[in-house]
Formats: sequence, C-alpha cells, structure tokens
Amino acid sequence: MVKPTALRFATYYGAFYLMFGAFLPYFPRWLDGRGLSPEWIGWILAAGMIGRTLVSPIGARWADRAVRHRDPILAFAIGSVIVFALHLPVSTPWILLVLSFAAGALVFGQIPVTDAFAIRAARDHTFEFGPVRAFGSALFIVANFSAGALIDRLGTESVLAWMIIAGGLMALAAAWLPPGHRPTAHIPRPDEWSRLARMLAGPLGLALAASALIQAGHGFYYVVSANAWTAQGISGAMVGTLWAFAVAFEIAFLWLSGRGWLGRLSPANLMIIGGLASLLRWGLTALSPPLWALFPLQALHALTFAATYVGFLRFTANDMPDDQTALSQGLNSALSGGIVLAAVSTLSGYAYARFGVGGFAFMMVPGLLGLAAAVLLRRVSLLPRRENID
Repeated sequence: MVKPTALRFATYYGAFYLMFGAFLPYFPRWLDGRGLSPEWIGWILAAGMIGRTLVSPIGARWADRAVRHRDPILAFAIGSVIVFALHLPVSTPWILLVLSFAAGALVFGQIPVTDAFAIRAARDHTFEFGPVRAFGSALFIVANFSAGALIDRLGTESVLAWMIIAGGLMALAAAWLPPGHRPTAHIPRPDEWSRLARMLAGPLGLALAASALIQAGHGFYYVVSANAWTAQGISGAMVGTLWAFAVAFEIAFLWLSGRGWLGRLSPANLMIIGGLASLLRWGLTALSPPLWALFPLQALHALTFAATYVGFLRFTANDMPDDQTALSQGLNSALSGGIVLAAVSTLSGYAYARFGVGGFAFMMVPGLLGLAAAVLLRRVSLLPRRENID
C-alpha cells in the first residue's frame, strides 16, 4: 500500500513533469511560432539557463533555512504559472528574454529543492524515493507525446496553454505536499560556511564534479541527436521513440534503485557506473550504428543519467548535514544543468557541424573526467573521517 507521504510527493512529481514534458522540448517551437528569429530563440533559451544557474542555489539555501520545507517549492510553482501566463500577450524579443530568465529560474529552481526534501522524507518516513520519482518520468513521456500531438493538431500556441494548465496542477500539488516543519527556525551556525568549504574541498567537490561532468556528457544528445539521426534517414516518429525508450529505462532504474543490491550501492559506485556507461554509450553512438543498435545504446540512459542522478542524491542524503542538503542539490543543479551543460551544449553545435554524428565521441571527454572524479570520491569515502562535519 502506498504511504500517504509518498503519494503526495508522487502527485507533485507527476504534475511537475506533466508541465516539464511540454516546456522542455516544445517551448522553442512556441517561440518560433511567435515569429522569433533563430538568433533570438538562442538568446532567449540561454537566458532561461542563466536564470536556472543563478537562482537554483539561492532557492536551495532558502529551503535549507525555511521553517517549512514546502514553502519554497510552493512559491516557485505559483511563480511559474504567473510567468507562463505573462507570455500570452508577448511577442517582443527582449520582453520574452526577461520572462525566459524568470521561467528558467522558477521552473528549474523547484528540482533541487524538491529532490532534497523528498529524499529526506523518504528516509524519515521509510518509503522508497525511486518509484516516487519514476512516476514523474512516466508523466514526462505522456506530456512529450501528448503535447507534440496537440501541436500537430492545433498549432504551437497550444503548448503555452498546456504549460499554464499543467503548471496550475503543479501548484495545487505543491500545496498538498507535507509541510516538512522544522522544530524551530534555522539558526545559522558560526562555522556553517567553513563546513561547506571543507566539503567542497573534499567529498562534496568530487561528487559535484562527477555528477556535473557525467551529466554534461548528454549535451550533444540533447542538442543535436534529433537532427543527427534524422540526417541518417531515421524518421521523426522513430527519433521520438528512441527518446521515449531511453526514459522508459530511466523509469525502470529509478523504480528499482532502492531495492536489492542497487539499494546497497554507494553514491560513488553509482556514479562510477554512470561514468563507465557514458564511455560505452557515446563512443558506440559516434560510430553511426544502425537503428536496431541504437535501442540498446539508448537503454544505457538508465546508467548515464539515472544512476548518476541517484548517486548524487544518495550522497546528499548520506554524507551532507541536513541543513545543507538542499544547497548541495542547488549547486548540483547549477552545475549539471547550468554552467557545465551549457558549455558542453555550446561546443556540441560546433562538433556536429564539423564531425556530424561522430561528434558524440567528444562526450566521452566529460564522461571520462566525471568517472575519474567518482573514483576519487570512492577512495575518499573509504578513508576514516578525521573530523565530524556536523
């Protein structure tokens, strides 16, 4: 039987990814439908990424200090709906740039805060985090296919309506989350920043490097895989199937991540697995394999993305003080989905222009560096602690 707390988090994750599954792939198409040039679309999307990078750590720090863990999530959810609604009458590029900055900050700012809250609640209320988060990935697939079909039938304006309606459901689900009360308001400790600095110089820094670099290896995949595979003669519908196949294996891994030997794997070992899988996935994909071979390579998304994702979550739950878990997630979001991913995504365009599908091979570089950081994290984790970071 599903525990009430788990059901509340699953409902929120489902509503969030119902919105996100339309926002992430189809917001650029909405901008194109409003008559924006490719150059302006690039700048507007970059503004959203900058908003994510700057605001995620701030929101996470608020979550660590808040009397109720739910408050930042609810505020960001309501703010997202308001910003989406403000897009309705706007076609002016510079206004859309400002709105994109706000949307990126408010939408992506919810991810690290919710993950930190959910992993802590799973520990305290003894439910498995993986299936709860997997429900969100399942709704992402639903939104991806449904919003795409809606655009084909009604045009690009329909995606904004989807985002507003799904965003409203997300805000309602955020209000239904457990409050997550603290006994008292957080009182800053004199040494909390020095504790964080020590962690950044050691385990936290290695965990952030491993997560950000391995996840950044998806940059080429996110930016140009659709164009690259279409150029190989693969239909658009089959490209969508390949993406959905990858997410399906992500869901399966998340569902099973807390069980059996997967549940016993250390954070470092999970990220080592993700790093090794990234070398295999991107190296073989760069060889322009036939369509049938792309499916098992897409199944490796369960390791390159999900194992790395769960590894960092498990690190924050096991190795970080409770008053710094959300900040750790915020830093990870700013790096993995912001600075590092943005840099790799930018280089991916040049790599594709020069090498075509062979540009996938360049994603082995961040994968290898991330693997090295994960191996170092494992060695550090095996050493006896010389001081108590709490």
